[in-house]
Amino acid sequence: MGWQGIEGHDDVVGRFVAAEARGRIAGTYLFIGPEGIGKGSFARELAKSLVCLDPRPGLGACGACVSCLQAAAGSHPDIDVVEKPEDRATIPLEVFIGDRENRMRSGLCWRILLRPAVGKRKVAIILDADHLAEEGANCLLKTLEEPPDGAVMILVGTALERQLPTIRSRSQIIRFAPLDPDVVRQVLTAGATDPAGPDAAAIAAAAARSGGSITRARLLLDPEIESFRARLLELLSARPLHGVALSREVQACVEAAGKDAPPRRARLRIVLASAIEFFRAALRHDAVGGEAVPTGRPDEASNDRLLQQAIAGWGGTADDAIDGLRLTLDALDGIERNAHLPTLVDAWSARLEPAPPPPPSRPVRI
Repeated sequence: MGWQGIEGHDDVVGRFVAAEARGRIAGTYLFIGPEGIGKGSFARELAKSLVCLDPRPGLGACGACVSCLQAAAGSHPDIDVVEKPEDRATIPLEVFIGDRENRMRSGLCWRILLRPAVGKRKVAIILDADHLAEEGANCLLKTLEEPPDGAVMILVGTALERQLPTIRSRSQIIRFAPLDPDVVRQVLTAGATDPAGPDAAAIAAAAARSGGSITRARLLLDPEIESFRARLLELLSARPLHGVALSREVQACVEAAGKDAPPRRARLRIVLASAIEFFRAALRHDAVGGEAVPTGRPDEASNDRLLQQAIAGWGGTADDAIDGLRLTLDALDGIERNAHLPTLVDAWSARLEPAPPPPPSRPVRI
């Protein structure tokens, strides 16, 4: 068992343990790494340890004091967690400075200035830092630059280039690497308590294709997702690609996730991630003259029978694969911008479809 139940990030744990031992915990941190690898969980466990009233050596929380119990229940008055609402493209300004009626008398920037209610520290965690609008970031600048005594600010994002320069320059950056597939497999196995759930082989396959993300691995264990993946690869490998059919079937898969937006967005993310796998494999396939590329990674085309079969029947070019990658990455970004999903899928599918050839020119009679 890793530190505080956190697996796969021992190097980051060691960095914080050393900083705490030297009394050098910084005022502002920016956690960067792919989605679903445990950054948010790490931030919460770090906050729990920092506010513990009876801490153990190695930055360990006792787990029994009133502070630890409140932190575990998500009700600690000195731990503030904010995130982007599902129906918003960015974190609303009022989250930081309050609504118009209570401007600067509520919100995160006001709460962090208050004296700790329980111990000597306060911790603010800003999840979804990728979605900080410039006006929200500007409200945070002074707090990030000069956090109150005993306050620690933790921002959590997926990529450094998605953070505003003003945020990057005022934060100590902590990079989180994708989890090893074995760690993902162990976490999934530990959580597999349903006898009718996925077996060991399915868990291992999901872990291998997860890209080090537990969130993605759990989605891959959905039988509907795995079944649709075969059809998706068939549609993507067809030449010419039929955009209308692709859009219709992707939308049906997404809508089957339920009526709520969050599961639909999560399902579309995993569908687009499978498309990215396909186009990357197609590009490698073209680069070596049609042969598989044995990279040793279990999620590559050479180790994925379904993907390898789709690539073998693909008649596209390297330019087609590059265009497909670019368009699919743009579509993924559209999900994060809260785009209307049916419109997003329609546009993505239509752009993947090759343009019809120009009509033959007629000779001009003089």
